[in-house]
Amino acid sequence: MFERNVVPSYARFDLVLERGEGSYVWDVDGSRYLDMGGGIAVCLLGHAHAEIADALHFQARKLTHVSNLYYHELQGRLAEALVDLIAPGRVFFCSSGAEANEGLFKLARKFGHEKSRYEIITALGSFHGRTLAGIAATGQDKVKKGFEPAVVGFKHVPFNDLEAVKKAIGPNTAAVLIEPIQGESGITVASKEYLLGLRRLCDEHGILLMFDEVQAGHFRTGKFQSWQTIVGDSEFLPDAVSMAKSLGGGFPIGAFWVKEDLAQVLSAGTHATTFGGTPLGCAVALKILEIVRRDQLAENARELGEFLKSRLQSLQKEFPRVLREVRGFGLMIGLDFFADAPGFTSSDEFPGTQTVKRLHSRGLLAIPAATAVVRLLPALNLSRGEAEEALEVISGVVSELA
Repeated sequence: MFERNVVPSYARFDLVLERGEGSYVWDVDGSRYLDMGGGIAVCLLGHAHAEIADALHFQARKLTHVSNLYYHELQGRLAEALVDLIAPGRVFFCSSGAEANEGLFKLARKFGHEKSRYEIITALGSFHGRTLAGIAATGQDKVKKGFEPAVVGFKHVPFNDLEAVKKAIGPNTAAVLIEPIQGESGITVASKEYLLGLRRLCDEHGILLMFDEVQAGHFRTGKFQSWQTIVGDSEFLPDAVSMAKSLGGGFPIGAFWVKEDLAQVLSAGTHATTFGGTPLGCAVALKILEIVRRDQLAENARELGEFLKSRLQSLQKEFPRVLREVRGFGLMIGLDFFADAPGFTSSDEFPGTQTVKRLHSRGLLAIPAATAVVRLLPALNLSRGEAEEALEVISGVVSELA
């Protein structure tokens, strides 16, 4: 059915998943897999969470969708909750991370319009979505091929290189947009000095500092947003932040936050969406925040993440010719493999893809990145026992690759 009816825009693995429960999923043949990919950092509470199902059921019988021509309580409550977790400001709701980033592009252009500032500086290796502006913003050539000419107004500079940003700022620059942790390019983490330096540069030039936290945000690194984990300074703030993925735990909802002094930049009529901030989406997102607080899942992400990272780093020391590096924060971990490790030579597929397929054969799901990186992005309610199970499987594959 897929081959006949679905646009072939994904290189899918040969797995047909049927149901899930917690951190496990089952395929149509009844085989069970420990899901350490979390739908690419989406399934924050795992699969088929009873309280999420109840929240959906209750709200669907009450009010599913209303136009943003009207008010409803849940959108106001969710916006307040997100503001409380970041800083005074405002929130715009949409349906996805790509939409959230489009909102940031428009915010920057509207902000700089009167001074003819429209350019946004982004980083090489970044990923900001699959819209035309999103791929123009993305610092990876492979996503741009076939979609030229690119949307104008984006400059790419090396990641974690403050001097490169300084040199790129010109009279047309409106903003700098980065991911504090680049997910798609292999869990590449910004340094604290880089983020602090970007804030100083943007202040000096009167331009915006914007963060894409679509993949790394929502408590995955142990704090609400990854920049809060990296900088650790409650006074540090970007000017705008995009969010999605884990925000709805599997229900499609995105958002972006802007500082209070930028709240009026996108005034009535300048930006809109049909499905942003619906009662159904907001009910789910509020329930997720409630469960994260109640069950102390940010703490679990920090503690379990340290446990996993420590054990994986020990594995790297045991097999230094196979594993190059283990990096990340919390439950956002990247395993960077040597592309010329013995186990990769028999196939033309990227080493990351080969590794993920080997993990599949042992009952574990993970996400490839770049060419030779495997990402672990599990649910934040992953248990210690499940983490140990994952380590056993990964150890077996790394040993096999050696």
